[in-house]
Amino acid sequence: MALTLERLDHVVINCRDAEVTASWYQRVLGMSREVFGPDKRTCLKFGNQKFNVRPTGAANWATADADQPGSLDLCFVTTTPMREVVAHLQACGVTILKGPVPQTGAIGTLTSVYFHDPDKNLLEIGSYQREA
Repeated sequence: MALTLERLDHVVINCRDAEVTASWYQRVLGMSREVFGPDKRTCLKFGNQKFNVRPTGAANWATADADQPGSLDLCFVTTTPMREVVAHLQACGVTILKGPVPQTGAIGTLTSVYFHDPDKNLLEIGSYQREA
């Protein structure tokens, strides 16, 4: 029998400060924050996705051998026009490192901008929609 994967359920973001990280993702990317479980862990939700926010070195939390903040490269897909994405990021004081530029995504060509979160993870917001 072959293994068939359906979807990605969640990602764990290792960070230096869970409060700073959660607040930034809420403010800049519009995610909603929730607290869950007996350990009162923090997660950020958007669409049908979830990020668990893990302070580096947190006890009793299974993780990779190197739980380094700033080691993720993540791409988010939006239907918001790219000019509005750029304006929003600038209004939030986020420095755009690159873009808008065409990139190859999972289902075709998207237009993307790149920037860092507070831990220097590389984030990309891309749109598959063509703009006039």
